[in-house]
Amino acid sequence: MGAEPGRSRRRAPRALGVVRALALGVAGLLLAGCASMPDHGEVRPVEASQGVDSQVRVFGVPPADKASPQEIVDGFLEAMTSDDPQLQTARKYLTAEAAEKWKPGAAVTVLSSGLDRFSVPGEKDPAAPRFKIAGKMLATVDERSAYQPDDRRYEQFLQLQQTGDQWRIATPPSSLVLSESDFQRIYRPVNKYYFAGSTLVADPVYVRQRSDPDSRMDPTTQTVTSLLDGPSKWLGPVVTSSFPTGTELREGTKSLSIDGQNALRVPLNKNADDVVEPQCRRMATQLLYTVKDLTGFRIDRVDIVRSDGTTRCQVSEVDAAVIANLPLSPGHQYYVDAEHRLQRLNLDPNREDQQDPPSPAPGPLSGNPAFKVGSAAVSYDEKRAAVVSEDGHGLYVVNLTTAGPMPPPMLTGKGAKPYGLATPTWDATGDLWVADPDPQDPALWRLPGGTGAPERVEVSGLAGGRITGLKASPDGVRIALLVQRESRKYLYTGRIERPEKGDASAVAVRELRPAAPQLADVTAMSWAPRGRLLVVGRESGGVVQARYMLSDGSMVGAGLPGATGLVAVAASEDEKKPVVAESLEDGIVWLPPGAQWRTVVAGGKAPVYPG
Repeated sequence: MGAEPGRSRRRAPRALGVVRALALGVAGLLLAGCASMPDHGEVRPVEASQGVDSQVRVFGVPPADKASPQEIVDGFLEAMTSDDPQLQTARKYLTAEAAEKWKPGAAVTVLSSGLDRFSVPGEKDPAAPRFKIAGKMLATVDERSAYQPDDRRYEQFLQLQQTGDQWRIATPPSSLVLSESDFQRIYRPVNKYYFAGSTLVADPVYVRQRSDPDSRMDPTTQTVTSLLDGPSKWLGPVVTSSFPTGTELREGTKSLSIDGQNALRVPLNKNADDVVEPQCRRMATQLLYTVKDLTGFRIDRVDIVRSDGTTRCQVSEVDAAVIANLPLSPGHQYYVDAEHRLQRLNLDPNREDQQDPPSPAPGPLSGNPAFKVGSAAVSYDEKRAAVVSEDGHGLYVVNLTTAGPMPPPMLTGKGAKPYGLATPTWDATGDLWVADPDPQDPALWRLPGGTGAPERVEVSGLAGGRITGLKASPDGVRIALLVQRESRKYLYTGRIERPEKGDASAVAVRELRPAAPQLADVTAMSWAPRGRLLVVGRESGGVVQARYMLSDGSMVGAGLPGATGLVAVAASEDEKKPVVAESLEDGIVWLPPGAQWRTVVAGGKAPVYPG
């Protein structure tokens, strides 16, 4: 064979048909082409698709008559990226038995680059063509549509068999195998919602941009089906679904639509017929929040429909907001000024020409100018503040509603600058968290209720790293951790597991997973609306920028405009509130929705919203 093992040869252009949908629903343009494949060479790379916009539909090209084994393998890999119903074209590259049994379902292997294909000897029959496909993995998407970063090496063997005078694949991959760009073209991120106690929690998943080739469901119906299937495996231990076990969409439902009154009617099977009213309303709340960000239409109401077609319950958007128990919109933003005092801002997005001047945080801090604040966190109700002294040594909890002397420290760190206590954080239950990054004994601490004795928290998966930054999520079941290993900082999210009442076991943080695997170094982070993270960091060889990411580690949006030189950032669950950040050049800066950055306070640092 002409090529040396281990060397790559670019293959011919993609053997795909492409349909681009035109505006106003008029006829599309069909671009179809067949490519001739090189007839020699041991190694051939299957390149990732180039960036194709979401209006492009790709359809595979069936195998040519008497196609070579190499052409069969490459054609099959291309056909897996198609929009064919039930992946019919991809199945034509398989033996009859394999085509019948192949059920990739929702499982996807996402590669950071193209696949390499190697011809290797067969195990049972050395004369039968056998190929190894390999590449660098980026992530996997499991049967519940959950995304999981994964940087392992992907390898799969495809055994070919001859049927008559045609070669076909007898051992296809168990999941779809897509390049990153193909994955972004075919799939879109959405949130489905579950309850942790009385609070609604976002669970990010990926669904097809268009009708699913297997189920023939549209994206909204795919997402609702995923919601009914239950939470992702990672989030499952700390959330619950209000839907009874076995609840599904009524048989035959392929599309869900919004009527002229902006109401979404969701027909369910008989498993949900007899739910009580409060449970039904929680079910409808999960549906409303799951669907409202997915469609381009306003949803004012969700109707739960019994199996006989009658309405079981209705929930309006206003009702759902109460049931969801989401955090209140913050009244202030807080920061530390040049004199190491805690200040608060009351910023009005509608008053760009003038703002109220900052004022000292009330309580013991304002009456004790000698105390120097290094960083702070304010409880969600804005009645208490946790402050770390400027030397990073002591953690204090002060009341913001009454004056008085400074209380004694609640916790004393073992280290000092530059290894002093990290900026603390409050969770939705009222607990206070802080990290001590002391190199000799790094630890994560929780103060129950903000006043209880500090409890050391076990963090599984920390693997010797030191926590230098942390932020509990507004829903109270996740925590974002900045972990330093040598000279680099990585971002992880962990699941907060709390024991049941009467259980003597301690609160723990489980299953750390990368939250920004694309970034070579992370500078700062904050939770943002709809379960996202706002992350400041840089890619390898790039510049520092701020961008939104899903908590599962997938990147969902472009960077914030002009966000260079930021060293701290804070976002609110209320999307109408501005992003607040610390700039090395300008101090405290502010980015209102749809506007540009502007300086609010020169010389300030460590901005935070309550939480």
